[in-house]
Amino acid sequence: MTESGSDVAAPAKTEPEAPDGATTDAARRRDEATAAVDAAEDRREDPVQGAAGVAAFRGSARSPAAASRADDGSSALAQQDAVLSGAGRHPVLKTYKLYIGGKFPRTESGRYERLTDATGATLANVCRASRKDFRDAVVAARAAQPGWAGASAYNRGQVIYRAAEMLEGRRAQFVSELALEGVQGAAAEAEVSASVDRLIHYAGWCDKVQQVFSAVNPVASSHFNFSILEPTGVVTALAPRSPGLLGLVSVLAPILVPGNSAVIVASAGHPLTAITLAEVLHSSDVPSGVVNLLTGRRDELLPHMASHLDVNALVLCDGDATERELTQREAVHNVKRVVLRDGVDWSSDEAQDPYAILETCEIKTTWHPIGS
Repeated sequence: MTESGSDVAAPAKTEPEAPDGATTDAARRRDEATAAVDAAEDRREDPVQGAAGVAAFRGSARSPAAASRADDGSSALAQQDAVLSGAGRHPVLKTYKLYIGGKFPRTESGRYERLTDATGATLANVCRASRKDFRDAVVAARAAQPGWAGASAYNRGQVIYRAAEMLEGRRAQFVSELALEGVQGAAAEAEVSASVDRLIHYAGWCDKVQQVFSAVNPVASSHFNFSILEPTGVVTALAPRSPGLLGLVSVLAPILVPGNSAVIVASAGHPLTAITLAEVLHSSDVPSGVVNLLTGRRDELLPHMASHLDVNALVLCDGDATERELTQREAVHNVKRVVLRDGVDWSSDEAQDPYAILETCEIKTTWHPIGS
């Protein structure tokens, strides 16, 4: 009580004073945060600057631990970018698969060959086809052959011409693969050009071969006598040892012209362009199963090619004496037609002789009576 009788006021409560350093740090953080928010608000109308302002604000508010984690992440991203750019990276080698029935399966045996350069460095992995792979290819070829033979000659010519167009469009890839196989510069360019031209050459023969090589035969009786060409059926071939692309095209094209289906074993020394050619054929309207391409060893596959009873003809290129003897001995079991093509200069006109078409054709002669 005071002298006037009024209550004495209680002393006001006060917060404990913070140390001078803590007060200064808290005030500084509030000021920085406020300034960052104000700056972000000012730049919000500009999407780019607005995003940058938000990022700056978030960066200013990070804890030291978060900043350390972000720095570690940036370092990891930098390392990843270096790997993707090729620094210290091991390239993924392509495995060249088989082409059977319009698909690209691996060999059922799981075997493959390593293709190496002159220094021994691995360039690619190539499937090593087995007997089972060959049998699967023959089944696919037999199923596809009637439809291909039943197509019009004009249509077959258009499909083969389309393959030439696609091959021309992928010229750079074929040139690079030929370079890997040892064919360099102008020689690789010339081989690709010759391969394109050869496909076009045989595409033009599709609707002419019947006119040129069929015949109306003179006979002594009152009959018309006609000889016309028919496809042999399923034709297998061992491609030339070299050149890899041009030799393969020169063997394959005349087989397709009259309506045969084909199972081709590519050159063991030049397999890359064979499977890439299969990719071209796959995108060129060639029906599935009409062309089947295998990579592997001649000595393993030739006995099965020669003895298979559902194969109608075999084209043997660059065969030695042992291969020729084996082929002719095994072919007798189903009277398989054997075509031997040895010592051919595949870059010459001889290699595109239209008589190569007749080698896988049968000639059917019919008699028709002449009415009175």
